[in-house]
Order: sequence, then C-alpha cells, then structure tokens
Amino acid sequence: MDESISETDTAPEAASPPVFDATPWPVAQRPAARPTRPVRIPRDLGPRMWTAALAAALLFTAGGIALLYLDDANSQNTANQLSAQNQALKSQNKQLQAQLLTTQTNLTATLGELATVRAELEHPTLTIWNVPQQINGSDYYLAGGAPDTFTYHLRATSSGPMSVSILTLEDFALALSCVTNGRGVTNYCMHHSGVPYDTWTNVTSVSYDFHAAEGCADYVVVFTSAGNVTVTPNVGVTYNPSRVSTGSCA
Repeated sequence: MDESISETDTAPEAASPPVFDATPWPVAQRPAARPTRPVRIPRDLGPRMWTAALAAALLFTAGGIALLYLDDANSQNTANQLSAQNQALKSQNKQLQAQLLTTQTNLTATLGELATVRAELEHPTLTIWNVPQQINGSDYYLAGGAPDTFTYHLRATSSGPMSVSILTLEDFALALSCVTNGRGVTNYCMHHSGVPYDTWTNVTSVSYDFHAAEGCADYVVVFTSAGNVTVTPNVGVTYNPSRVSTGSCA
C-alpha cells in the first residue's frame, strides 16, 4: 500500500480565527404603568362617611375639651389647696408671733424680777423693831443701836409728842452724865448733850433713812417724851456696807 501523497491531493487548510458578534442582545421593554384608577365612592356612602368623620372630629374635640377641663380642675384644686395651706401658714405665723411677743414680755418681766431678787439678795432688808413700847414720863427713854454696815430705816409713830435723836456713843455717854449729875431730866439731856447727828423734837411720827452707820459702828437712836406715850416703831435695816468709813468714823 502506497502511503505517499499524490500531488493531486490537497493539503488541509488552516482553521480560520473565530469571529465575535458584538451585536447587543435585545432587551425586553417594560410594560407601561397602568393609570391609577380613582376610588369611586358610591353616592349613597358619601354622606355617611362625612357624618362619621364629623362625629369623630366632634368626639376628638370633646375629648380634648374634657382633658382641658380636667387639667384646669386639677390646677384649680391644687391652687385652692396651696391657698389654704398659705392661709394656714399665715395663721400659724401670727400665732407664733403672738407667742413670741408673750414670751418676750414674760422674759422681760422675769429678768426684772431676777434683777430685783438679786438686788434683794445682795442687799437684804430686815425689820429689827416693831413692838409698841411705853415711855412713862420725862425720866424714861427707849434706845437702840444703829448697826454697822447697814442703812437704818427709822420709822415710828407715837400716841403723843415724842423727841428722837441719833447720837454717837460719846454723846450718849454725855447725856447719861447730864442726867446723873442732875443737870436735867432725860427728855432734855438726851437731845442737848454734845452734838446729835439729827434730832426731831415734839413730833408724833418720824421717817428717815440713816446712812452714816454703813461704815461706822458708833450710833444710838434715842426716844424720849415729856409725858406718857406709846411708841409704835417699824424700824428696819438694809445690808449696804460702805467701802470707806462714814459718819463719825470718817
């Protein structure tokens, strides 16, 4: 078998390059949108819907008004409560002011009383002679010492004329000597011997605060009368010591 290729036989042709078709694919067109159909309300439903809408609007308005009314009522109640509380507070304030004024008045009175009590404690006053006594004629006398460091409150009345003198111890001794030596009766010598500090002659009452003994222990108070009389004394003393010597001791 002859495997040679005859001249008459043609050789196979070379394959041609592929060709691309650039033609675009056809795109299907979207269908046009259908026009919106108007909603047709039947004539028989139109008035009903308007009525319902109006009723709903009225109901909504009524609800709003009710809410406003309730809110206003609550505000009014709150305002009334606050006003009542304010009035109550004002009333309480007035009561407290009255109580404060009363307390201040009582405090002032108490402080005044305390000051008085303190003064009395620092300077107590005591009655030292208050029993009525008789003077039986011109040769009798009543005598009492004026204590040192005290104010002597000479208070006395009598049923008839009496004479009262405040004497130093020296003058009192001279008066007694006058009587003893016969130069005069007691009613005379007690008021005319030496230099009495003070003398009240032929009186029925005497009232005098004697201060010379506040810093001196040198005084005697003497009562006499020309006749028979009853002397009613109310003599007291107040503790009031002097820082310096007084009277005849100065």
